[in-house]
Amino acid sequence: MAGVLRGKRAALLLLTSVELVVFLDVSIVNVALPAMGAALGLTVVGLAWVGTAYQVTFGGFQLGAGRATDVLGRRRMFRIGLVVFTLGSLFAGIATEPWVLVTARALQGVGAAILVPAELSLLTVMFTEPAAYRRAFGWWSAMGAVGAAGGVVLGGLIVELFSWPWIFLINVPIGLVGLLLSGRLLPPDAGSAGVRVRERLDLPGIVSGTAALLLLVYAVTVAAEGELDPFTGLLAVVGLAFGAVFVRVELRSADPLLPFRFFRNPDITGCTVASVLVGAAHVPAFVFLALYFQEVQDYTPLESGLAVLPVAAVNLVVSRTVVPPVLAAWGPRMVLTLGMAFLAAGLLMLSRLPVGLDFMTDYLPGALIFAVGLPAVFVGATLPAVKAVAESETGVVSAVVNTAQRIGAGLGVAVLAALAEARTGPAGGGDVTALNEGYRLTFLGAALLAAAGVAVGLWLVRRGRSADAEDGRDRVRAEPEGPDAPAAGQDRPAKAADV
Repeated sequence: MAGVLRGKRAALLLLTSVELVVFLDVSIVNVALPAMGAALGLTVVGLAWVGTAYQVTFGGFQLGAGRATDVLGRRRMFRIGLVVFTLGSLFAGIATEPWVLVTARALQGVGAAILVPAELSLLTVMFTEPAAYRRAFGWWSAMGAVGAAGGVVLGGLIVELFSWPWIFLINVPIGLVGLLLSGRLLPPDAGSAGVRVRERLDLPGIVSGTAALLLLVYAVTVAAEGELDPFTGLLAVVGLAFGAVFVRVELRSADPLLPFRFFRNPDITGCTVASVLVGAAHVPAFVFLALYFQEVQDYTPLESGLAVLPVAAVNLVVSRTVVPPVLAAWGPRMVLTLGMAFLAAGLLMLSRLPVGLDFMTDYLPGALIFAVGLPAVFVGATLPAVKAVAESETGVVSAVVNTAQRIGAGLGVAVLAALAEARTGPAGGGDVTALNEGYRLTFLGAALLAAAGVAVGLWLVRRGRSADAEDGRDRVRAEPEGPDAPAAGQDRPAKAADV
């Protein structure tokens, strides 16, 4: 790896470590919720908002943050995001009132929303050689997948060894070290024309787009928790109205926040749809696995988290040893397709989990197959999109892809939870057999969503081959002959499609 990354390992470690922390904080609070409730007097609704506040701002602010990354600078926005996230973690760790904790979690989500587009944009410009780019993105996808799978385990360990505030306070030294190192390890930002910054930021688009996303992500997240009420429905309608205003603003803007021409590119459109399906398939899987182990198998929260630990371990191994060579051989579109196929197969196997569980034979095979697919779908649903645009637009495109995944996650949990409730509701919550059948239905539904992702991946593969063939014909017509022609065996410059 040293030769491939050419002295940039420290920068990659910084970016991927921050990615790990951001995604750990999605789920790390779950095990600590009872202790938080006892310490701060939180109601059930208040406890739900400890998670919801982070998810809503994480999903709602990414589009505006992505544009700011492209306009104001990647390193600058990375450092701003790290400051906001670290402050949110500090305030959450020292909170003595429920409203302070919820507000701090919302602030953490804002920091995460700023960090993710900046990370992806930095990876794109720092690792331009194809082998290094594949390796860097392999590690980045591993950290996202491990964070999604490992938060419950780490949260349980911290709560048992220390106390619940430390699930937040542990982020503070990480953030401070990241701030100290980022000035040295990350490339400086190019200068911006100050007089045009406000115009290029597209403030009307940021305001209307962020308002729409915040309200819609909020409605989806609340629906996922089974608490949708008329007021939340009204907020969703207001969010749609802001969305209509956003579209009108963008169509009239000379320099729009989200150029709709992006979606004429099949890689961007396909990756956006694939990201919705990735979120809708894998996030509910972790939610319902935790519920299955605790409610059907009577595991403790920590035991439930440890049961998912093999998934995190396989994520790391696959990201390090399998994803980069497969990317080199077959490209990101095929990696997405194969990853979705593994996800679908693993979830289908999990849909057969029995009440009388044998961990090694009933659960582990399906969980490990699911784990193989996770890093593949993360990288496969991101790479084609960010490589389809100029470097100055990678922040917005990465924000689109990641926001799509957050919305997909909320929709997936909401729809699949309703499916489970429809099966278990008539039988009552105490019927373990009915609970098990409800959870089996959720895994089957998630498998079908992943199978739809396979179809999207195959469409991208076919479109990619058609584009490559057309590009090859154009290149044959355009390449010079005679003394200006490339020497025999000389490689042509790498293109986005080659990565």
